[in-house]
Amino acid sequence: MPVLLVTGFEPFGGSRINPTEQLMASIQEESFAGTVIHPLLLPVNFIECGDRLTGAIDRLKPDAVICCGLAAGRTSVTPERIAVNIMDVPAEALYGDNSGARPQEEPIMDEGPDGLFSTLPIRRIVQELRQACIPSAISDTAGTFICNNTMYAALHHIQQNNLDILAGFVHFPASTEMALDKPGLPTLPQNMLHDALCITIRATLEELKQRRAAR
Repeated sequence: MPVLLVTGFEPFGGSRINPTEQLMASIQEESFAGTVIHPLLLPVNFIECGDRLTGAIDRLKPDAVICCGLAAGRTSVTPERIAVNIMDVPAEALYGDNSGARPQEEPIMDEGPDGLFSTLPIRRIVQELRQACIPSAISDTAGTFICNNTMYAALHHIQQNNLDILAGFVHFPASTEMALDKPGLPTLPQNMLHDALCITIRATLEELKQRRAAR
């Protein structure tokens, strides 16, 4: 029975909500036949996010890890291709993490690889999202904030421990509800974001199924 670990984040940057926090609640109402889904809400904290995630990987031993985060300003659901080994909050940024930390040009992992690639089926995910009329595209930058930090921590932990786990990150646009506080912000309805996560999960399960059949 496949086990999936799916993560989202608490609100940050002065926002009242984070659509990925809401996804962690709504995904618990879904049923994926023969699959166990473990939702996990992560803190927006450079140190704690990776520690919390890698601890859950060791505890739950999932077959795949799908990390979800908010990319306010994007207009489509964007699976990330690569995480880079850097934490950087530009001096002009309006906020740091939720503890106030604002690292600049610091490595996530000392002596870690410069970059680590997603092992989720990102092209399949984009194709299936588009077939469902959900805007989607592969992204080549997860930024240098908490989302990138989390993706890198997961992939590095999996690599260092030789774990047979698919893992990666998917950025979601702001939800329509967020436009109440920030008029003009590009958004998608929360129910569409939920559908996008379900499609991402199903595409990942299909990839796992095909890999197992090929062994």
